[in-house]
Amino acid sequence: MTSLWQARSHLFNDRTAGDYHRRLAEGLRRVRDRISRVDRPFTGITPTQLAARIGRVDLDRPLGGAAAALDELEELYLRDAVYFHHPRYLAHLNCPVAIPALLGELLLSSINSSLDTWDQSAGATFIERRLIAWTAARIGFGRGADGVFTSGGTQSNLQALLLAREEAAHVSEPRVLTGAAGHFSVQKAAKLLGLGPESVVVVETGGDRRMRTDALAAELERYGGAVIAVVATAGTTDFGTIDPLPEIADQCALSGVRLHVDAAYGCGLLVSPTRRHLLDGIERADSVTVDYHKSFFQPVSCSALITRKGGDLRHSAFHADYLNPARVAAHLPDQVNKSIQTTRRFDALKLWLTLRIMGADAVGLLFDEVVERASQTWELLADDPRFEVAARSALSTVVFRFLPDEPELADQANRYARKALSASGAAVIAGTRVDGREFLKFTLLNPETTIEDVADVLDLIAEHAARYAALILEEPHVPA
Repeated sequence: MTSLWQARSHLFNDRTAGDYHRRLAEGLRRVRDRISRVDRPFTGITPTQLAARIGRVDLDRPLGGAAAALDELEELYLRDAVYFHHPRYLAHLNCPVAIPALLGELLLSSINSSLDTWDQSAGATFIERRLIAWTAARIGFGRGADGVFTSGGTQSNLQALLLAREEAAHVSEPRVLTGAAGHFSVQKAAKLLGLGPESVVVVETGGDRRMRTDALAAELERYGGAVIAVVATAGTTDFGTIDPLPEIADQCALSGVRLHVDAAYGCGLLVSPTRRHLLDGIERADSVTVDYHKSFFQPVSCSALITRKGGDLRHSAFHADYLNPARVAAHLPDQVNKSIQTTRRFDALKLWLTLRIMGADAVGLLFDEVVERASQTWELLADDPRFEVAARSALSTVVFRFLPDEPELADQANRYARKALSASGAAVIAGTRVDGREFLKFTLLNPETTIEDVADVLDLIAEHAARYAALILEEPHVPA
């Protein structure tokens, strides 16, 4: 039976500071040792195997000590985690993280500030506000801009459409226009906001996978005053393409329609020393989504919604005497009234320490490196007759597929190659569908990934896909 004294010994305070240091040091040592030994991004373990291990844990019987718990965690998590820092992790929008940001993660978790009210956060409130102002200036917004940190792009896009809906509350059948290559969170946000499935109108993209401005003009004319927002994308998830922001901004201005730019992925260009011009026009948006945990090498979560007019955030406000009494709100910063969350982590600290230790230029150089690597990869694929490559990315994704000698087997062969590669643990890549066909995708966000790494992974893909095509000809029932 655990005593109250034993229970209290686990709480972090002045009396347990020494134990805190020892336990965290042991945890850090374990992570250091594991990272030092990782030789592939994944072990290939199956969901069935891992679920069985974790299912056997009796959560009502604690192990008693940190060492035993960390030993167990080695088996349940650390050994089989997907390691984004490995140069052959090429799947999703997951970046290796900057050490200054990890320092921030340790500090913010230990102090455990909550960013909803001043009396729970003090200096943390002003650090977040300063970073919002810094990001707004990088976008090109004026001094009246504002914003708030969020859990990610999905939440930022949800809040952006909430603001758009409230700004156009008089519209009875609202419509939101977004590109065909845009993020699914636009449709999800519309559903959560009760706008109805017909409220999101998908605007056609061209062969370059960017929103067609002639198609946008047609939809704006078709729906007229019912359009409450146009959502442009600066960095589509699959293709890394950037919609023509200046032309879209012109059309929105002419129609009097609110413009939101989802730059969750492309926000890294804000600090790029060579490619910032790719975001020209973003300064004319009414709101912008940025995901620092995609393109600024930050741990999840670290994101924000930035608004050109700070007053727009009033639509997120709700009065509660226990959080924001009038006598306090009158002279102290009140972040809770800008957010759709109440309790919020001090995620801004990670970005703050990154900028104060590394600097924005260093982050931009790293992002430029992965964009350059994607360009090299596209050229490598374009010159390789084994593969077909899709639209060229402005950022760091490459969409392609293997072409077997039997074209009718292409979909199955590419699907099989992706699964076989993951099962081997040699590399992790993503898959998607383009015009109804199976494609593979590299998302390059690791500056340590070399073009030699990419070439080796392509050879592995070709081997797996060709093997499948040969097997299926011999035995038609081999699963893809």
